[in-house]
Amino acid sequence: MLTLACYVAGKPVTSSQTLAVKNPYDGSTVGEVLVASRGDTELAINAARGFHATPTRYQRSAILDAARQKLETRREEFARLITSESGLCLRETRYEVGRALDVLRFASIESLRDDGQSFACDVSPQGKARRIFTTREPLGCAACITPFNHPLNQVAHKIAPAIAAGTPVILKPSEKTPLTAIRFAELLYEAGLPGPMLSLLLGPVKDIAEPLVEDPHVELISFTGSVNVGKRIASHAGYKKVVLELGGNDPLIVLEDADLDLAVTLAAEGSYRNSGQRCTAVKRILVHEKIEVEFTRRLVEKTREYVCGNPADEATRVGTVIDEQAAIYLDTVVKEAVAAGARVLAGGDRRGALFPPTVITNVPRDCRMVDCESFGPLAPILTIRDLGDAIETANGTAFGLSSGIVTRSLESALRAVRELKCGTVNVNEVPGFRVENSPFGGIKDSGLGIKEGVIEAMKCFSYVKTFSLPW
Repeated sequence: MLTLACYVAGKPVTSSQTLAVKNPYDGSTVGEVLVASRGDTELAINAARGFHATPTRYQRSAILDAARQKLETRREEFARLITSESGLCLRETRYEVGRALDVLRFASIESLRDDGQSFACDVSPQGKARRIFTTREPLGCAACITPFNHPLNQVAHKIAPAIAAGTPVILKPSEKTPLTAIRFAELLYEAGLPGPMLSLLLGPVKDIAEPLVEDPHVELISFTGSVNVGKRIASHAGYKKVVLELGGNDPLIVLEDADLDLAVTLAAEGSYRNSGQRCTAVKRILVHEKIEVEFTRRLVEKTREYVCGNPADEATRVGTVIDEQAAIYLDTVVKEAVAAGARVLAGGDRRGALFPPTVITNVPRDCRMVDCESFGPLAPILTIRDLGDAIETANGTAFGLSSGIVTRSLESALRAVRELKCGTVNVNEVPGFRVENSPFGGIKDSGLGIKEGVIEAMKCFSYVKTFSLPW
């Protein structure tokens, strides 16, 4: 069993309080963490604010690339650690390590870029013989709060751009999956990251999260998680930058002219990957009424390929959800839909924290399963009359993160791009497709419209300074 510690400015905390981390599949204790105190939070903030020896662009790039190389040699170790604390199967955790490697690679590259601009000043009658320049400055201190569903990649997506921008960060990972985050922090220290540029804290909300959100010296809060918590952070953060990446209720629209083999594959992968625990997972499958019967038959058949079981078994394609309580919630929303007229055609039989891929048809448009975010491997099928009906249905929730449409028609695809109210529209692909340096984020209850992804995140972790010179 691992015993790890939180870190303040690169130094492990000493604590008599521990947090046990459980394996969702069998309930065994896979590790414990020495947690931090409110005093540690204050020390971490002061260490970040007092750090002025910002590494050069070249040094930041070298640190990130060294971390990437170290992670490359420990891919399997990290994948198995994620599996042990999250219940995600090895197929998913190996993929996640690959994505984190991309984040480090892109952040290393972007740290060398200079997006400064130059403006002539003799362009109006009010102008002078001067020239204006812009440069970027790092923030003094940022706080990042990450969720359980991507224990490595969500952390990398916040920490790596901050390092690239030169901003010291205090990380508060999920208490359900902290072991991977701590190992990643240690890897960054080994790669040469100065201690004051990264602290990692876990502990009671009143000692860690609340001070980070409310302290005026923390200049940015970057949070990924639930809508309720995100809105609470926004209401308490005060006068500072807030970046919120919240829930999603992402539709996959399958039109009458769709390639059915492609549509079924995208529906299955979009609904079941990562045990359905992704903000960009397919939460609603909107299928044209003329092809719904054949599509459903094929999806049920395809679902049999997604073996649900022990996440450490190489044959498993869907592991557990994060804990038994989450599985019970999924069971509840499925039963509510069935009571309202839906039919379960595959799956639906919960075993502890295991919830198998589940195909549900005849799903009412107003049931909780599709009106709210169901964070699990559910594939609810709703019929649509045409593209207009699909767009209206897709836009009819409080969320606006991502979407996908399967069609052979360029006209239909472009109409979907124009009219779907969300941050991303993918044509003939799952809603969640992206690369790690592309802009990502949602609107409405999915976020504030501020984008993440390495390049956009670096902008959030810095500010533009303007200066002028005689010219």
